[in-house]
Amino acid sequence: MKGVAVFQGKLKGGYCTFIQDSPKDPVKVNGHVQNLSPGKHGFHIHTYGDIRKTDCMKCGGHWNPKHNDHGGLHSENSHAGDLGNIVVREDGSADFNLKSTKITLYGKDSILGRSIVVHEDPDDLGKGGFPDSLTTGHAGARTDCAVIGYAS
Repeated sequence: MKGVAVFQGKLKGGYCTFIQDSPKDPVKVNGHVQNLSPGKHGFHIHTYGDIRKTDCMKCGGHWNPKHNDHGGLHSENSHAGDLGNIVVREDGSADFNLKSTKITLYGKDSILGRSIVVHEDPDDLGKGGFPDSLTTGHAGARTDCAVIGYAS
């Protein structure tokens, strides 16, 4: 099964693809973004695919069906939607490829219809000691968001 999210705001032209060969396989997440400041930026799947507000606040919090604390992509008990950081080059663009066993394109916990959000700041992976480290990774404002839909 394949999903795709295409950014329409500040990151217009950027996209993420989601590929899962079967319900038991990891989801492969690949993508490209541009128009960001160089460095790390938090990158998460959020609960809702509601992008009617330009600040992406209607997307809700991180996708967290098991009610865990915030953490990194490879943290054992983190939110399902915690994908860590993307690293942006000096030219403002980033290409990324990762895999996650915490998300799925199948069944009741599917990420289809949810959103992908890129944040202004780095994700501290729940280890920063800030009041919001265990909920948002202290990743700052939402730069842009896109709905994850079925890909052709």
